[in-house]
Amino acid sequence: MNQPRPGTEPVRVRTSVPDATVARLPLYLRVLGGLAERRVTTVSSDTLAIAAGVTSAKVRKDLSHLGSYGTRGVGYDVDLLMECISTELGLSEDRSVILVGVGNLGHALAGYGGFRSRGFRIVALADADVRRIGEKIGDVEVRPVDELEALIKEKRVTIGVISTPAAAAQEICDRLVAAGVTSVLNFAPTVLAVPPGVHVRKVDLAVELQILSFHEARKNGGAPRLDRAALVRDRDRDQDRDRSGGEGVEAARMVVVPGPVATPAPAPAGPGVPGTGTGTGAGAGAGAATDADRLEAIGGLEAIGGEAS
Repeated sequence: MNQPRPGTEPVRVRTSVPDATVARLPLYLRVLGGLAERRVTTVSSDTLAIAAGVTSAKVRKDLSHLGSYGTRGVGYDVDLLMECISTELGLSEDRSVILVGVGNLGHALAGYGGFRSRGFRIVALADADVRRIGEKIGDVEVRPVDELEALIKEKRVTIGVISTPAAAAQEICDRLVAAGVTSVLNFAPTVLAVPPGVHVRKVDLAVELQILSFHEARKNGGAPRLDRAALVRDRDRDQDRDRSGGEGVEAARMVVVPGPVATPAPAPAGPGVPGTGTGTGAGAGAGAATDADRLEAIGGLEAIGGEAS
């Protein structure tokens, strides 16, 4: 059940704040909380910028969306700014959360005390593993995932946390949404599809480690870079070689290269002119037949129009 926190009234969150700004507001709130613990009363945009890892101009622009411009030469009042950001984030009331998937990661999340101090109460735990059923984490008992819808209704849950294996995440998400959950924090390594009006935030620890690996690879001299120009040249050369090879094969199939033409043996003297070989002897016919056979064998008989006849 979402309950107003002591000393506050529920405030409707404005929708005019850009998403990028909303994503940075929790960073500012965390910094301000640390300053408040040290009894610091004012903070400059430069200090907030350094602590949050952004520019001071970005801090001022972000906070201007909340109607807080600070005081030139003095900065921002820490307590007032904390209240302003908390209200904008909807932290003026406690949020009831259900966590589905009480494996190693889910167990750690369920036992994290920082959620409650920030206004989030894990009021229900569900898992498909019968060995987990009945286990207590803090004062919350793990229930069968079959009871998911009943738990959401009973506890008036609006936020769901999914820490199941990827294969089960979409089905769990669909059931959460169908039961009335409108915000989902997804730790499963998969992308969830949700209808309009449902917000999903994805936390992929493997992706975060890969990003860190990127930065590690560029320390101490940097990671070797690919020679993109050389890659393009190699690709073009391979493509040219492939095209040349293919065209050469086609050309070889089309060009007729006849072998040496056999010279007819002199025909014996007959009724015609003596010794000229122009008579009707077998020699002339044998030579013509040999050329025709050769040309036909290489597919060129039609190409040369019967010159062998």
